[in-house]
Amino acid sequence: MIVPGSSSQLLAAALAEETGRPLATATYDRFPDGERLAAVPEFDGREAVVVATTDSDEAWVELLQLQDAVREAGAEHVTTVIPYMGYARQDESFGEGQPVSARAMAQAIGTGTDRVVLINPHEPAVGEFYPVPVEAVDAASVLAAPLSALRDPLFLAPDQGAVEIAATVRDAYGSGETDHFEKHRDRETGAVDLTPSDAAVAGRDVVVVDDIVATGSTMSEAVDVLTDRGAERVVAVCVHPVLVGNATTKLRAAGVDRIVGTDTVERGCSVVSVAPALAEALATDALAGEG
Repeated sequence: MIVPGSSSQLLAAALAEETGRPLATATYDRFPDGERLAAVPEFDGREAVVVATTDSDEAWVELLQLQDAVREAGAEHVTTVIPYMGYARQDESFGEGQPVSARAMAQAIGTGTDRVVLINPHEPAVGEFYPVPVEAVDAASVLAAPLSALRDPLFLAPDQGAVEIAATVRDAYGSGETDHFEKHRDRETGAVDLTPSDAAVAGRDVVVVDDIVATGSTMSEAVDVLTDRGAERVVAVCVHPVLVGNATTKLRAAGVDRIVGTDTVERGCSVVSVAPALAEALATDALAGEG
């Protein structure tokens, strides 16, 4: 059975439809003191696929409870799908006495599952922190589907680390060039300095591609540069549309024509689903089809 976390209900439903597996109805409650209680009262299967984006501390607690709940209900095999893994960018200790938060979270989740599936983790190496087998699925190609009738498109990454994702989207679209900005982040202040790309953008449609858009600050700075240089239209696309605070406003104010994201984080711009890519990954499991 497919078991949804509260932040991944639409994706879990899409995955159930894609795989033909039943969708369990989970419940999400709180005790008077604020403690959470996630449960699956109607779970009935040998295998559980828990689908839960961890975009908040509460979501991590909920995921741990859902893993334990399906075991308690009789699941013999648990696969945990984390569409967006929070804390994944804290993959090392950046200062004296600081934790490796991605490792701490991964080790906790690993105690209650047999397998983990991640979607485009910011740092692929975080998979090594889990004490169980991990598969990282690249779903970036689905971002090309909503992009139609682009004029002489340029697929531009805001930094070197996103070039591969930009190339994936370009290849899925079927035409265009790729390029990237140079980005430097000050570890102490958090300030980001962007050095513009040399690619010609005047009169062209530019698709700015990244894996995560959180505050929108870096991408909006990139968009400012592109609009100043005469880009015809700028579209922002990302796998994980975290979009905290006023991120959407920042992007639109900078001149973004459209924001396109997937349903790894369910937002208003989540117009494409990673469910087909997840279904393919689940089909590689020896227990695929047993639910």
